[in-house]
Amino acid sequence: MQDPDFVIHSLFRDDHPYSSVSMSMARVLARRHRVWYVNHPYSWKDMLADRDNKALQRRLSGLLRRRVQYEQESQNPTVVQPPPTLPINFLPPGSLYDTLHRHNQRVVFKSMQKMLKQQNVGPFVYINCYDPFFAGVLPPELGALFQIYLCVDDISQDPYTARHGVRHELEIMDSADLTLVTSSNLFRIHEAHARRIHTFFNAADVALFEQAMDAPFEKPAELEGRNGPVIGYIGNLDDLRIDFELIYKTALAFPHATVLLVGPLNSGQLVALGIDKLPNVVLTGSRPLQALPPFLQSMDCVLVPFRYNTLTRSIYPLKINEYLAAGKPVVSTNFSDDIRSFSNNIYLAENHEQFIRLVGTALQENDAAARVARNQRAKLNTWEARIEQLYDLIGVKNMNP
Repeated sequence: MQDPDFVIHSLFRDDHPYSSVSMSMARVLARRHRVWYVNHPYSWKDMLADRDNKALQRRLSGLLRRRVQYEQESQNPTVVQPPPTLPINFLPPGSLYDTLHRHNQRVVFKSMQKMLKQQNVGPFVYINCYDPFFAGVLPPELGALFQIYLCVDDISQDPYTARHGVRHELEIMDSADLTLVTSSNLFRIHEAHARRIHTFFNAADVALFEQAMDAPFEKPAELEGRNGPVIGYIGNLDDLRIDFELIYKTALAFPHATVLLVGPLNSGQLVALGIDKLPNVVLTGSRPLQALPPFLQSMDCVLVPFRYNTLTRSIYPLKINEYLAAGKPVVSTNFSDDIRSFSNNIYLAENHEQFIRLVGTALQENDAAARVARNQRAKLNTWEARIEQLYDLIGVKNMNP
């Protein structure tokens, strides 16, 4: 297959508040190919509930006019925003849901058809990244050369997505030319359902995150006036993945240290436990990807405080290679087969008590060789390497962009 265009439709919009697989892939692909990044559509309900969102405000006029909107920047993917769709996930399975789902599909398919014509898209590869609710596979008349579904989580473990997502996902895997899964456990779960399936592990923008090793960043403003070591976490703070009791215990165990939590807060447990009230805990909220290295540089050890549950068993955390690229000592719960594959380069804990002991060990570590080894391990897992893997899987000739 000679250099095709790429159309990527993703659950994670381009303004997603933390790293996403789909946008990371799109940026690397855009160095060599023309790439269109189709955002998950806003529902009419989203437009009301998220009306203070800056990206939504920027797009609001076009959304109300039901237009397909384009945001184009040189050397970057072209972002495409479809018109609004109906909010239907609350409905039970049945004929009403199916009818309205077909309506929503028509809205998205028509917007893609317009995009293909208006943007003069050539022969293209289509990737749906974890959005089985919309355009899981494209109808033949849209002319995709190859159709890929990228599964990044166990969709059955989130009550909202499980309601209809499980059924839609299985239908897509049965039709897509290739299903990519981001963990070993997801491969085991879906191997019997997909026409063709391969693991496609998360990676990192190593060049960005290794700046934390020695770039002359200023101390983040959130840490001004604070002395002593910094224990850090970067990522989504949500109830499904994060063991907030473990974070609470860690903060209490190291009162002389600052526990720095960088990422969007999507949890009631953090507040219920009073973590936000602890004097040595700092919550920054969401930060853009490019703004993360100074925070990471300030951290003396970094955490992956995931729960042990069915969802996390299927996670290969995107953040692990970001942490390792910075050379930081990582303390993680032993939640999955894939995190265990990093056991030579991170500290793995079986329980809360061991986790806290290992945080203490990590804070005392001053091993330059281990720092370099972590960075080298991350360099095996760049997005550039993943795109080369993608080329091999779909038959695109490998070459330097």
